[in-house]
Amino acid sequence: MAPLILIVEDEADLSLMLRYNLEAQGYRVLISESGDEAAEVTRDNVPDLILLDWMLPGLSGIELCQRLRLRKQTADVPIIMLTARGVEEDRIRGLQTGADDYVTKPFSVPELLARVEALLRRSKPQLVASALKAGDLELDRASHRVYRAAREIHLGPTEYRLLEYLMTNPGRVYSREQLLDQVWGSDVYVDERTVDVHVGRLRKAINKGRAMDPIRTVRGAGYAFDERFAASVS
Repeated sequence: MAPLILIVEDEADLSLMLRYNLEAQGYRVLISESGDEAAEVTRDNVPDLILLDWMLPGLSGIELCQRLRLRKQTADVPIIMLTARGVEEDRIRGLQTGADDYVTKPFSVPELLARVEALLRRSKPQLVASALKAGDLELDRASHRVYRAAREIHLGPTEYRLLEYLMTNPGRVYSREQLLDQVWGSDVYVDERTVDVHVGRLRKAINKGRAMDPIRTVRGAGYAFDERFAASVS
């Protein structure tokens, strides 16, 4: 699953320009026009990286950064601060508040994209890796092929996206609602039990004979890619 980037910016033209360039690089993008809106958005959709404007209506970028760092779900999300405030004192303040990088407006889009990729490679290398591997299971993002014990497994597009998303976050439990938003998309309405059907299909495809099931069901909570799987079959 492509990394999710949240743009928090009240200048519509700049937001759209950033969205166009990020999506052209294969990222998924959300946009918030204020700090207050972003604070709510991140409760339901934890991004993989945030591009955060300093000067925002209502809750400022600095205040939002502080709040995000205090919340367990967003404490480690990389944040790049975007601002016209380029003096040294402001850069230091932004970094001390919790930002991971600081870009002064106007900025070079190619440089910003390079900074985004560099931060993601350090914080979540599995999100930008060309292949995901766990035990005898391998998912090749370039060819959209899946192998288990060197044998190719044929998956439908939904099962492929579901496996990819779970493999990028081993051990994390996702509710059916979260999986619907991330794998199917928030603009598509399907019943939550649809997740159970596709998890069943995925398990049937990747588990042959007595092969260990890498997908863990957490009763009353959802599903996770079992973080013990790699060690158990290696």
